[in-house]
Amino acid sequence: MGKPSSRPDYSSKADKKFDKKVQFYAKVRDTVASLTAKKDITKKFQSRQKKLKAYDLSALSEFLPELKAPRANDFKLNCKSRQQLILKEGKQLSAVLEHPAFQADPLAAIHQHLQNTQPVLDEKPKKKKNQNGGRKKKSKKSKALSRQQSMDI
Repeated sequence: MGKPSSRPDYSSKADKKFDKKVQFYAKVRDTVASLTAKKDITKKFQSRQKKLKAYDLSALSEFLPELKAPRANDFKLNCKSRQQLILKEGKQLSAVLEHPAFQADPLAAIHQHLQNTQPVLDEKPKKKKNQNGGRKKKSKKSKALSRQQSMDI
């Protein structure tokens, strides 16, 4: 009885087989879950990209006039120049706030300042369109003349 039997133990083999199946299905379930999560993430990312493309106005830049780069970008903004800039802008702000025109009507003062400092753009007056969308109306005489000429030919 101490001899191992040549006959395999079916119950333990079936248990091992069942365990392997359970492990396999668990791996499959985990893989499917991770793939669906990745799919959801990529869908969200793509929808965000589509929304961003809707607000992308870089294609219009070729039609806009070229502007000269401001000189303010030429100097490096280090700690010392930043402090000087803060002091200068602080003085400017306090001068604006104390100005009587600004105290009387701030929006009108800002509007007047912008009109004085911004360059004036010369716009060509737009041509007036006809009521029929810019097409010239053919007169009845021209139709009659064209018919006569076609008959002569």
